[in-house]
Amino acid sequence: MKWDDLNAQPCSIARALAVIGDRWTLMILRDCFLGVRRFEAFQARLGISRTIVTDRLRLLVEEGVLRREAYQANPVRHEYRLTDKGLELHPVILAIARFGDEHYADEAGPPVLRRHKGCGCDFQPVQVCSACGEPVSARQVEARAGVGFAGV
Repeated sequence: MKWDDLNAQPCSIARALAVIGDRWTLMILRDCFLGVRRFEAFQARLGISRTIVTDRLRLLVEEGVLRREAYQANPVRHEYRLTDKGLELHPVILAIARFGDEHYADEAGPPVLRRHKGCGCDFQPVQVCSACGEPVSARQVEARAGVGFAGV
């Protein structure tokens, strides 16, 4: 299977990876959730070429994950903001961060802490069942074919 064919697969994970599966795309999304909005800031923080930043931002805008808004008229300059669709990726970014904190943080601990604005406490993201609210782990989940399954 070729990278360009992922979006045609009968698999929601493959289709999502066709948009967000690149490491630089995930790093751009991380920065978006940290409040970065401008092209130059993405490039400076990531230390990658303008071409890579341009390509990844263009794809995220085309897919409706980010929207491009002018913030200056002369010369015209744009910033990138998460759309509602993009905001739905927050649990994905949190899950990756949790994994990194658990398995790759150094002795000093996690580099970023996350505080719930509602209660003021730092928290660790957990996955819960949407029906009963109980935390779930991989061993507590059973996957089965849905109506969109066409077979692989």
